[in-house]
Amino acid sequence: MGARPPAICCSRQTAAYSSGVTTSPAGGILYVVSTPIGNLGDMSHRAVETLREVSLILCEDTRHSRALLDHYGIRTPTSSLHEHNEAREAERVVARLASGDSIALISDAGTPLLSDPGARLVQSVIAAEGTVTPIPGASALLSALVASGLAGEVFTFVGFLARKGKARAAQLEMLSDLPHTGVFYESPHRVGDTLDDLAQALGESAVSRRVVVARELTKRFEEFRRGTVAELAAAYRESPPRGEVVILLEGRAEVVLDEATLRDSAHLLRREGATTREIARSLVERHGAPRNLAYRLAQDA
Repeated sequence: MGARPPAICCSRQTAAYSSGVTTSPAGGILYVVSTPIGNLGDMSHRAVETLREVSLILCEDTRHSRALLDHYGIRTPTSSLHEHNEAREAERVVARLASGDSIALISDAGTPLLSDPGARLVQSVIAAEGTVTPIPGASALLSALVASGLAGEVFTFVGFLARKGKARAAQLEMLSDLPHTGVFYESPHRVGDTLDDLAQALGESAVSRRVVVARELTKRFEEFRRGTVAELAAAYRESPPRGEVVILLEGRAEVVLDEATLRDSAHLLRREGATTREIARSLVERHGAPRNLAYRLAQDA
């Protein structure tokens, strides 16, 4: 644990918890507010108070957020902030904060900035020496992780995968090589194709590596489907899921490697005419070698 923060920081946090919006010596505060991912009952009391008391609520989609705001009787003015106007809006928000207005940022669902707009805005406020305060709450990422049954002490979150090309291939290779749980979001109509691609990246281990597909979290038809990558790839190829989806991949098993044996295998494959790429893939799939080590040995063979 680090040193205790200065008393002024502790008192400001306590005030924010008890009464919603506070003031900052440098002006207003940008509140990054988490909202429900499905069940409206997951909205915190502090989040409601904050949204009622700020001068403006920045929404990813004001029409989408209106149902939530109306449900809690929140009449605060709203404005849209999305990937196409974020750079421009950031300047306006920084100016309003400097004048003393406090502003809240929400996304369509869950915690802002996690595969949602807002990073540029937060960075701009910090660069202007403004104050950014999180109001924690629901997160699809964490909700899926804690109920998945996979190890959660260490995990890697990659947001939405690239749809095609080298970037997608690189992400799939990275996920397949992780020694801990990998988590990402996916559109329901692409789940089958993505699991097929993941199975190809895993090779032979696709029949043993566990994966969890979590959908419609906190909603009426919430579902966790568990199996191997090969099993769920086949299942979703025939029947695409509905709703919002989080996919969680089990980390690769720890393997005690004998580098001398791997090197001998690489030399044998080279003598048989295998290419560097083929040798590396064999070392990964048959022996569980990390990709970096496999490619190094393949190049040296």
